[in-house]
Amino acid sequence: MGWREKVFENFRLYGVTDLKRETPDMLWRIERAYQGGADIVQLRSKELSDAALLRLGRKVRKLALRYRKLFFINDRVDLAHALEADGVHLGQDDMPLDMARRLAARAGRRILIGKSTHSLKQAISAVAEGADYIGIGPVFKTPTKQHTKPVGLSFIRQVAAKVRVPWVAIGGIDLANIQSVIEAGATRIAVVRALFAVKDPKMAAKEFKLQLEGK
Repeated sequence: MGWREKVFENFRLYGVTDLKRETPDMLWRIERAYQGGADIVQLRSKELSDAALLRLGRKVRKLALRYRKLFFINDRVDLAHALEADGVHLGQDDMPLDMARRLAARAGRRILIGKSTHSLKQAISAVAEGADYIGIGPVFKTPTKQHTKPVGLSFIRQVAAKVRVPWVAIGGIDLANIQSVIEAGATRIAVVRALFAVKDPKMAAKEFKLQLEGK
């Protein structure tokens, strides 16, 4: 088993960006997140141009290799391949998972593919489709998913009882409520604002990891 496989098997903290524009400190924030313990960083933006995502993505890829962490792309299978990312994360309305897998095979690459789910039915379906992992949420209300109803802690309990592939809880999780998420059965979490909109992502990542590891 290579180091990438080991990181994925044992990941706990998954950072997701929500970029509105190119900012000079974004790469610094991503590096600090890796330094603090983020196992995966997903480059996500609904507003940046492809050119901007490629510029930043190339730099993030180098950071991921330096720290032996994983680098994922949100939605865009084409950008994931262009950047040689370790994985891609798909939403319910994105490209079908089997098509993404075929495109990866044609490119001669093995890429990790995750899928967002908002109900137990969707979670079970994503597993059947062959997702390497699934995201479940949003657990709490969050501005990044304004039109999606929060699933609450009860959904975490359902998934913990039914799903056997890796899954990550996401949506409004921060240091104030992470313990309730862990107590509901989550061992992996994804965070957006609570990691990248704070003063120092390294310190935030360290605290999240301590909570996840029960220290």
